[in-house]
Amino acid sequence: MDQLPAALERVGNEESWALADAISRVLKNSEELHSWRRHLLSACMRGLVAMYSKDESQQEVERSMLLRLEELLCVVEEVDPDDWCSLVKTGLKYRYRDETFLKVLNVAIQLLYKKESSL
Repeated sequence: MDQLPAALERVGNEESWALADAISRVLKNSEELHSWRRHLLSACMRGLVAMYSKDESQQEVERSMLLRLEELLCVVEEVDPDDWCSLVKTGLKYRYRDETFLKVLNVAIQLLYKKESSL
């Protein structure tokens, strides 16, 4: 289980994501779930960076990864600054015209940079 996030970063590893989803379901009511999701979020961002860096258009895979990224961001609401910087930089360099990327980037910015409530 510890090696799975690293495997998820590799391009074309959709089977590993299915396994990661199964592990997430098993950990649903566990204390380890938040940590696991943070690892998945990091792996998802790194996988997208790898995909963009290779500049190979795998639209369906990219789209599913972007939707997964959005889903994980909504739950975790925190990212590794280095992973975030790499994703934004590489994504804007290679996918600045991609509507799905830009929508997910907008959602991520709204989530990560929202003002803290003073309540």
